[in-house]
Amino acid sequence: MCTPATLHFARALRRDATDAERLLWYHLRDRRLAGVEFRRQHPIGPFVADFLSLEAGIIVEGDGSRHAAGTEAGRTTFLERRGFRVLRFWNHDVLVRTEAVLAVIHAAVTSSDPPH
Repeated sequence: MCTPATLHFARALRRDATDAERLLWYHLRDRRLAGVEFRRQHPIGPFVADFLSLEAGIIVEGDGSRHAAGTEAGRTTFLERRGFRVLRFWNHDVLVRTEAVLAVIHAAVTSSDPPH
């Protein structure tokens, strides 16, 4: 269940996206990657997933200055317990190694392995 505060926070994150988030969204939007639909800054419980594909059961997270390691571990556990596979990339890698990041995401969304 998403609270109004979480929904408001998700909207703020969409508006204030990092350069890495904008670049990744360019490649994920409109089913550009393997024909899979992604949503950005999508609330899931008390958290907001950077990018979510419900059909593939995958969440893509960009890690940078906004993220604290302890919080991220709990967040990942929460998301995995709900059946999602969580892929994490450093924002720097998204910006500098974009094709490699996209290849990992592509492999995950086209894999026959079910999410957790």
